[in-house]
Amino acid sequence: MTEITLQPYDASYRAWAQQFMADEWGTAQQVSRGVLYNVIDYPGFVALLDGQPSGLVTYTIDDAQCEVLMIHSAVEGVGAGTALMDKVIETAREAGCERVWLITTNDNIPALRWYQMRGFDLVTVHRNALRKSRKLKPDIPKTGLDGIPLRDEIELEMRLV
Repeated sequence: MTEITLQPYDASYRAWAQQFMADEWGTAQQVSRGVLYNVIDYPGFVALLDGQPSGLVTYTIDDAQCEVLMIHSAVEGVGAGTALMDKVIETAREAGCERVWLITTNDNIPALRWYQMRGFDLVTVHRNALRKSRKLKPDIPKTGLDGIPLRDEIELEMRLV
């Protein structure tokens, strides 16, 4: 059985996070609602599987709202992603946030399923949002998972109050 432990994401994990994002997503730059983020510049948590870093979540808190900027586990099905998300939700509650929210894209059916299974609700489809996002990050592909045209941002939230 794999042991999962969480550590605060800090400078000691920065080089690992940079390489992790490059290997897993190609870059640490992500666009959400028209804002370009270098997601490893934000607070977060690292999932260690048997002592080795293998998952990361970063977030930002503003005006009683916690936005999950990115979450990814290199090993699926062992609970690291759930542990990371639970820790962000706990952190948001402690900070007095009213909601935790995030953006994914219309092609990311596995993520839409995963978030809803953890209590997130679909709240908004930002139609054709990736047209604007590509102005900030031109390397966003035109086609996503399963050949689905990559067009929309899907906003999900979990209400905390």
